[in-house]
Amino acid sequence: MLRIGLTGGIGSGKSTVSSILREKGFNIIDADVIAREVLLLYPIILEKVKECFGEKFFDESGQLKRKEFGNFIFAEEERRKHYEDIILPYIKKEIFHRIKRFEEEKNEICVLDAPTLIENGLHKEMNINILVWVDIDTQIERIKKRDDLLDTEIIDRINSQMTLEEKREFVDYIIDNSHTIERTKKELENTLKEIGRKYRGVECLRT
Repeated sequence: MLRIGLTGGIGSGKSTVSSILREKGFNIIDADVIAREVLLLYPIILEKVKECFGEKFFDESGQLKRKEFGNFIFAEEERRKHYEDIILPYIKKEIFHRIKRFEEEKNEICVLDAPTLIENGLHKEMNINILVWVDIDTQIERIKKRDDLLDTEIIDRINSQMTLEEKREFVDYIIDNSHTIERTKKELENTLKEIGRKYRGVECLRT
């Protein structure tokens, strides 16, 4: 099975490209969705969060206050890394479980949609890696429009990831999402054609 890694930064439009691929019938493994699901699948994660960061980030029903906790951990690199040490092993476990399931079902291809694909070394497990890129000004502006975050909170989240410029060095293809959705779709089509020429045996990539 052909494994494609899809990555980008917050506000780059990676989820938009992922949605287009899903509409085309591609199997998508969404690391952000898994990051939420593992909190239910593995209750020990939240137990460790309470032990390490305190109960103030939980509401009366025991649910994690996601935004408040996110602002807290993204404010300091040490906090963020501590949380990642807790949750990442479970995220990776689920990712590889789902990849294996797609393989067992004899699927030709799957796409791993992960914002920290490169930071966590998951790109090394892929056959092809694609970066959804935008310039920094566009990135900040899109986050402002989408999320109810202060400028400092936006910068904290951007700085928590490898820059898009750094990520360029680790991928096979780059999709510039700084312009219109029509242009992004065209770039994606061209990228899929290139991959299809390289992997001619993959039926769903034939044009």
